[in-house]
Amino acid sequence: MDFERKPLIGMVHLKPLPGSYLYDGNLETVIELALRDAKTLEEAGFDAIMIENFGDVPFPKTVDKVTVASFTAVAKAIRDEVSVPVGINVLRNDGIAAYSIAYAIKADFIRVNVLSGVAYTDQGIIEGIAHELAKLRKLLPSKIQVFADVHVKHAVHFFDFEDAIRDTVERGLADAVVVSGRATGKPVDLEKLALAKRISPVPVIVGSGTTYDNLPELWKHADAFIVGTWLKRDGKVENEVSLERAKKLVELAEKLRRSS
Repeated sequence: MDFERKPLIGMVHLKPLPGSYLYDGNLETVIELALRDAKTLEEAGFDAIMIENFGDVPFPKTVDKVTVASFTAVAKAIRDEVSVPVGINVLRNDGIAAYSIAYAIKADFIRVNVLSGVAYTDQGIIEGIAHELAKLRKLLPSKIQVFADVHVKHAVHFFDFEDAIRDTVERGLADAVVVSGRATGKPVDLEKLALAKRISPVPVIVGSGTTYDNLPELWKHADAFIVGTWLKRDGKVENEVSLERAKKLVELAEKLRRSS
């Protein structure tokens, strides 16, 4: 990932996959809709895309084999059709599955929601997986980068934010850290983002809440931006990616790059 240009990473939110409670029995439709969003993001000029099993509510802490198999099928279809870097995020915190899928399809990065520490979530207590992931990366060496959340959204945290950043990087071996708001689509706390940028030795990524209106301010404190909700038609996360909105954000990012 070229963090020098402060890349925009667009989300492909998958519809429910086989094995999830809301799956409608048609994997071909899941693939078709995911491909449409991925191609829209590439056409708009996004620097990368990230695929996430967003529709698989309620999320388990780690996923079943059928989820890994179906996720891989969707991700491979996207990887074959787009030329931009591709990332994988397996919810709620299955970084092992994410890395396995990424390795199989030759993806470029993964997102891990709890790499280090403990998060108190609607799925219960989630513990970090840094050790397990490091073992897998040693077994299957690759150029896949690990983007790790610090104080991940949809969770309560009791560890100091500054200590969490250092642990995630120094002890968790993250290649970049992700700072988000409290929930999907919610804006990041600017003070926390600025602190992360000051102390993190690796790139800092905004993980939620980026919009056309706040991108100029976020630009001052971050190295990349994961964008999902704002890109959707009418700004609603359940809708398809809007080409008009996606292009508008890319055009703004280009202006910011030229003025930096």
